[in-house]
Amino acid sequence: MSPTEAIRQEALALGFDAVRFTEALLPESARARLDAFVEAGAHGAMAWMETRREQRAQPRALWPEAVSIIALGLNYGPDYDPLASLEHRSRATISAYAQGRDYHDVVKKRLKALGQWMARRFKGGALKVFVDTAPVMEKPLAAQAGLGWQGKHTNLVSRTHGSWLFLGEIYTTLALEPDAPEADHCGSCRACLDACPTDAFPAPYRLDARRCISYLTIEHHGPIPLEFRRAMGNRIYGCDDCLAVCPWNKFARAAAELQFAPRGEVAPPLAELATLDDAAFRARFAGSPIKRIGRNRFTRNVLIAIGNSGDAALLPVARRLCEDGDPVVAEAARWALEQLDP
Repeated sequence: MSPTEAIRQEALALGFDAVRFTEALLPESARARLDAFVEAGAHGAMAWMETRREQRAQPRALWPEAVSIIALGLNYGPDYDPLASLEHRSRATISAYAQGRDYHDVVKKRLKALGQWMARRFKGGALKVFVDTAPVMEKPLAAQAGLGWQGKHTNLVSRTHGSWLFLGEIYTTLALEPDAPEADHCGSCRACLDACPTDAFPAPYRLDARRCISYLTIEHHGPIPLEFRRAMGNRIYGCDDCLAVCPWNKFARAAAELQFAPRGEVAPPLAELATLDDAAFRARFAGSPIKRIGRNRFTRNVLIAIGNSGDAALLPVARRLCEDGDPVVAEAARWALEQLDP
């Protein structure tokens, strides 16, 4: 059995759903797209996109000894319609990826297990594992390895798993036979572009993160710009619109990994979420990616959703938070109050 096939079989046995291989080298076109994104300021407040641009643009700038990259995918496909809760305006819409346990923990644990197996099997081959937090161009590498292609919304699309793959990488000094890249199968479809509530795509295959609801609810500090508040609806953490409408999801299946299943209500009541103080927030979202944004940013998002709810029963909730100790939360509460009771 070849090294690539042995690694593939072990990765699948460990629970990964997709395994492909590529050279630790990206084309100049990948660097050009990254440069254009950063120089346009489209990365917003994500300063790490610029400060570690060199390492992100080329795998060997991050680790010069890298020869090959193993691109791995773990399916998190929801077993429900992730857009259904948008109609229930007094409840929260939370991105499917954040309904269960933090994917960083789940994916990294499996990457480490695969890495330990490789260290035993292939003596002398060094490796490093990455999940999202390092300067790694995960989607271009996954596309180059053939896990899928970057769609017009810039996210990875898989013919087998649709929009729903968590990505991880193993950089290794082993010389492994690369797989062929996946062709672009978007064709003339523009469903993802048309679905975006905030027009975050200035053109196909280009994203302005500053307009993206995922960015605004997760990465953006401070008040949400007024121009985007109505469009956010009841989306309080992330946004699945461009992912969920992709026609390739007809081939996707629900995740087999139980840790990605919703840990509670898929769409909890906004009134309940708005009452969480810092301790209650931390307890409720322990082990969840939501915990990383902190109570204040979370409550800010909830209050924007309350302002969009049209539910007068939420007036006391918004009024109570108008004097919150965090000025951003208090401002969002006053805005919500004005929307519900002009």
